Amino acid sequence: MRDARSPLLSYAHLSGLLARCGRAGDLRLGAALHAVVAKNPAHFHLSPARADLCHVLAAWNSLVAMYARCGRRLDAARVFDEMRVRDSVSWNSLLAAFSASVPDALALLRRMLRSAPGAGACDTATLTTVLSACARADGGAGTAPLAAVHGLAVSCGLGAGVPVGNALVTAYFECGSPDSAKRVFGAMAERNVITWTAMVSGMARAERYRESLSLFRRMRRAVDANSATYSSSLLACAGSLAAREGQQIHGLVVKAGFETDLHVESGLMDVYSKCGLMEDALRVFRSCREPDEVFLTVILGGFAQNGLEEKAFELFAEMVGTGMVIDANMVSAVLGAFGASAPFALGKQIHALVIKKCFIGNTYVCNGLINMYSKCGELEESVEVFDGMPSKNTVSWNSIIAAFARHGHGSEVFRLFESMKADGIKPTDVTFLSLLHGCSHVGSAKKGLEILNSMSSQHGIHPRVEHYACVVDMLGRSGLLDDAKAFIEDGPFKDNPLLWQALMGACSFHKNSEVGKYAAERLLILAPDCTAAYVLLSNIYSSEGRWDDRARIMKRMRELGLKKDTGKSWIELQKEVRSFVISTSHRNSADANDVLLQLSAVSSDQDLAESNAL
Repeated sequence: MRDARSPLLSYAHLSGLLARCGRAGDLRLGAALHAVVAKNPAHFHLSPARADLCHVLAAWNSLVAMYARCGRRLDAARVFDEMRVRDSVSWNSLLAAFSASVPDALALLRRMLRSAPGAGACDTATLTTVLSACARADGGAGTAPLAAVHGLAVSCGLGAGVPVGNALVTAYFECGSPDSAKRVFGAMAERNVITWTAMVSGMARAERYRESLSLFRRMRRAVDANSATYSSSLLACAGSLAAREGQQIHGLVVKAGFETDLHVESGLMDVYSKCGLMEDALRVFRSCREPDEVFLTVILGGFAQNGLEEKAFELFAEMVGTGMVIDANMVSAVLGAFGASAPFALGKQIHALVIKKCFIGNTYVCNGLINMYSKCGELEESVEVFDGMPSKNTVSWNSIIAAFARHGHGSEVFRLFESMKADGIKPTDVTFLSLLHGCSHVGSAKKGLEILNSMSSQHGIHPRVEHYACVVDMLGRSGLLDDAKAFIEDGPFKDNPLLWQALMGACSFHKNSEVGKYAAERLLILAPDCTAAYVLLSNIYSSEGRWDDRARIMKRMRELGLKKDTGKSWIELQKEVRSFVISTSHRNSADANDVLLQLSAVSSDQDLAESNAL
C-alpha cells in the first residue's frame, strides 16, 4: 500500500485543490497553494529525467489553469514561463487565459507552433479555444483570423471533427459569415445535436429564417432536438411570421416535454405575438407557473404591437397587484403600449412608480416616458423628462424630436436636430421621418427635399417608403399637387399604395378633383379593396358639389361590401378612456345629449369631491 505522504498523492491532491480554487474563483487559497510550490522547489522541480514527471507537470498545469480561471492572466503567464517542461495542456491552459483577446490568442498560438514544429502540440482543445476567441470578437478584424485558424485545423486533420467543426460553425456565424458556416457544416462527416442547433440558431439570427426551418426539419430526421433547438426554431418562426410552423413546433415541444422550459415558452409567446395570435400568447403566459420579468415584457410588447393597449394595461396592473417584482424592462414595455387614446391617468401613475422604484435614471424607461407624454398631448412633460435624463441615446433624441414634430413645432425640430449632432449622436432613418414631418408643418417643401437627398448622400441612410410618403404629404400641404404626382412617378416606390393615398388626402384638402381622380385610379389598381380611395374621392366630389359622382362612388362601395371606418372620439373620465360615436339621426342625437348630461353630472361630482378634499 502506498504511503499517504508519497509525492504522487501530494501532486494529485494539489491538482485537485487548484482545480476547485479555479472553479470557485478562490484566488486567495490558490495563491497560498502556489506558495507551497514555491517553497518546495526540489519537490516540484520539472525535469525530463524524473520518473513522475507527468504528475509534477499536472500540478503546474493546474496552477496555470487556476490563475486563468480567476482572471489573472499575467500571473498565469509568469507561472507558464517558469516551466521548463510543457505539454499541450500547458499551452491550452495559457490560451484559455488569453482567449478574451483575438490578437493575444493568435500570438500565443504562433508561439506555440514555433516551439513545437509540425503543430505537434496543437490538438482539438487548442483549436476550439482559439476559435471561441474568434467567435467572441467584435468583428472588427473580419474573418481573416478565423480563416487562418480554419486552415490550421484542416492541415492538422482536425477540421472535419465534431468539436472543431462545431466551433467553426459557431465562430463563422458570430463573425457574420453564414455561408462559410454552411460550407463547414456540409463538409462534416459526423454531426451531433450541438452541430444542428448551431446551424438552426445561426441561420435564424442571420435572418435566413426559411433556411433555419428547413434545417430544423432535416435535423429531426437525424437527431433528437433539445430545448435550445426548439428556441432557435421558434426564433425563425417569429422572424418569418410563420404562424402555422410555430403551432406545429408548439405541438412538438409539448410532445418532447419542453413546454415548461422558460426559453421555449418565451419563444412561443414571441411567435404568437408577432403573428397577431394574442389569445394563444396569453394562454402560454397563463400556463407558466412562475412568470418572470422576461415573460411579462414579451407579452406586454405583444399587446402593444397588436393594438391591444387596454389588455397590456390590464395585465400590467394585474401583475403589480400580485406582488410581482417590477423591473425597468416591464415598465418600458408597458409605456410602449401608450397611444393617443391611452389613459393619461395611468401614465402618470406609472411615472410615479418609476420614481418610487428609482428607475428614473434608466435611459429606456425615460424614452418610454417621453413618448407616453407626447402621445397623450403633454409636450412640456416630455421635455421635462428629456432634460432630466442623466444620459441620452439615439432613441432619446429621436423621441423628443418626434414629440415636437407631432405637436407641429417644426422650427424646434431642426434646433433639436442640430443639438443631437453636436452631442455626437448619429441620426437614424427615424430621425429623418421627424424632420420631414417638421418640414410639413412649417411648409418648407424645398428644405424637405434637401433633407431627403441628404439622407443617402451625407449620412448613408437609404430612404424608405415612409420617407417618400412624408415628402408627398409635405408637397401636398403646400398645394404643389402636380409636383407631388411627379415626385411619386419618378421615384422608386411608384407602385406603393401609401404614396397615392397621401396624394389623395392632399387633393381632398385642396379640392383638386383632376389630380385626385388620377391618384384614386392608381390607388384602386394597386389596392382594389382600399376603402380610403373611395372615401377620399367621394369627399373631393362633395367639396365640388358633384353629388351624382359622389353617389356613384358610394354605390360602388356598397356593391363591393366596403364600409367606411366609423369616426370615434374619446374622453378620459374617472381614470378610464371612454370612446363614443355621434350619429346624425334625431334619436341618436338625443342619446348623445343624454351622454353629455351624464358626463356633466359626473364632472360636477368630481369637482365637488376635489373641493371637499381641499
